[in-house]
Amino acid sequence: MCEASHYQQRSKARPFQLPLGRVVATGGAIDALVNAGDLPSQFIDRHERGDWGNVSEEHRRLNDDGAAMGGLVVSVYRTSAGADLWIVTEPDRSATTLTLPEEY
Repeated sequence: MCEASHYQQRSKARPFQLPLGRVVATGGAIDALVNAGDLPSQFIDRHERGDWGNVSEEHRRLNDDGAAMGGLVVSVYRTSAGADLWIVTEPDRSATTLTLPEEY
């Protein structure tokens, strides 16, 4: 069985939820969300469910492995105004940060 199939079957059996720790945001991320009129929760919820956003297949596999084995997880989304927004969960799950790529 390939890894992707295993992940999909595990997700169907039990809803996936990534532990986030303390959720914080950088000033740039807050400004981008306000400018777009987007709510942080619409991106945080996707990240927490394992929807990594606009990432390559290789990055998706790295995130799947990181989520399962305690590694760094980075999702990439685009706000309604077109700004790139990253959500980064630390390997120890102590914190999740909403940030702009240039602030990371």
